[in-house]
Amino acid sequence: MPTTKAQQRAVNKYMKENYDRVNLTLPKGQKDRVKARADAAGESVNAYIARAIEERMEREGEA
Repeated sequence: MPTTKAQQRAVNKYMKENYDRVNLTLPKGQKDRVKARADAAGESVNAYIARAIEERMEREGEA
């Protein structure tokens, strides 16, 4: 069943209110490497990158 315009507006509103967006640019080929590692970890690419950033900030003393 296709998503209605009202449903899509609701999703867009929720995303805007609850998430920040970041545009990430990688060298050619690195996207495939990240996706393979995320798949191996059983995560989405977004979750994999977010966790990697969080772990690095924790190591560096950022809460």
